[in-house]
Amino acid sequence: MATPATVHIEVELPSGLAQLRLPEGVDRRLQALLDKQDRGEQLSADEAIEAEGLVDLAELLTLLRLCASPKEPAPAR
Repeated sequence: MATPATVHIEVELPSGLAQLRLPEGVDRRLQALLDKQDRGEQLSADEAIEAEGLVDLAELLTLLRLCASPKEPAPAR
Protein backbone atom coordinates (compact mmCIF):
# COMPACT_ATOMS: atom_id res chain seq x y z
CA MET A 1 0.00 0.00 0.00
CA ALA A 2 1.39 3.41 -0.94
CA THR A 3 2.08 5.92 1.81
CA PRO A 4 0.74 9.44 1.20
CA ALA A 5 3.51 11.95 0.57
CA THR A 6 3.63 15.59 1.52
CA VAL A 7 5.18 18.07 -0.86
CA HIS A 8 6.25 21.52 0.31
CA ILE A 9 6.90 24.12 -2.35
CA GLU A 10 8.31 27.54 -1.62
CA VAL A 11 7.45 30.26 -4.07
CA GLU A 12 8.72 33.81 -3.88
CA LEU A 13 5.79 36.15 -4.44
CA PRO A 14 5.99 39.79 -5.48
CA SER A 15 5.31 42.20 -2.63
CA GLY A 16 2.38 43.83 -4.48
CA LEU A 17 0.24 40.70 -4.07
CA ALA A 18 -0.96 41.92 -0.69
CA GLN A 19 -3.04 44.55 -2.52
CA LEU A 20 -4.61 42.19 -5.08
CA ARG A 21 -8.39 42.41 -5.18
CA LEU A 22 -11.05 41.80 -7.78
CA PRO A 23 -11.58 44.96 -9.81
CA GLU A 24 -14.59 46.90 -8.53
CA GLY A 25 -16.78 46.12 -11.56
CA VAL A 26 -15.95 42.42 -11.42
CA ASP A 27 -16.66 42.32 -7.69
CA ARG A 28 -20.03 44.05 -8.25
CA ARG A 29 -20.91 41.49 -10.94
CA LEU A 30 -20.03 38.61 -8.62
CA GLN A 31 -22.10 40.15 -5.81
CA ALA A 32 -25.05 40.63 -8.19
CA LEU A 33 -24.91 36.97 -9.23
CA LEU A 34 -24.62 35.79 -5.63
CA ASP A 35 -27.46 38.10 -4.53
CA LYS A 36 -29.66 36.73 -7.32
CA GLN A 37 -28.93 33.20 -6.16
CA ASP A 38 -29.55 34.13 -2.51
CA ARG A 39 -32.99 35.49 -3.47
CA GLY A 40 -33.84 32.04 -4.76
CA GLU A 41 -33.68 33.03 -8.42
CA GLN A 42 -32.23 30.44 -10.76
CA LEU A 43 -28.99 31.45 -12.45
CA SER A 44 -28.77 30.66 -16.15
CA ALA A 45 -26.15 28.10 -17.14
CA ASP A 46 -23.86 30.90 -18.35
CA GLU A 47 -24.39 32.89 -15.14
CA ALA A 48 -23.63 29.84 -13.00
CA ILE A 49 -20.37 29.23 -14.91
CA GLU A 50 -19.48 32.92 -14.62
CA ALA A 51 -20.23 32.97 -10.88
CA GLU A 52 -18.19 29.82 -10.26
CA GLY A 53 -15.23 31.25 -12.17
CA LEU A 54 -15.41 34.56 -10.31
CA VAL A 55 -15.60 32.80 -6.94
CA ASP A 56 -12.58 30.68 -7.91
CA LEU A 57 -10.69 33.84 -8.90
CA ALA A 58 -11.63 35.64 -5.67
CA GLU A 59 -10.46 32.63 -3.64
CA LEU A 60 -7.17 32.50 -5.55
CA LEU A 61 -6.55 36.20 -4.92
CA THR A 62 -7.31 35.68 -1.23
CA LEU A 63 -4.80 32.81 -1.03
CA LEU A 64 -2.17 34.90 -2.81
CA ARG A 65 -2.75 37.78 -0.38
CA LEU A 66 -2.39 35.40 2.57
CA CYS A 67 0.84 34.00 1.16
CA ALA A 68 2.20 37.51 0.59
CA SER A 69 1.29 38.80 4.06
CA PRO A 70 4.06 38.97 6.66
CA LYS A 71 4.30 35.84 8.73
CA GLU A 72 3.80 36.17 12.46
CA PRO A 73 6.35 34.35 14.58
CA ALA A 74 5.13 31.24 16.33
CA PRO A 75 4.25 31.81 20.00
CA ALA A 76 7.01 30.90 22.47
CA ARG A 77 6.45 27.73 24.42
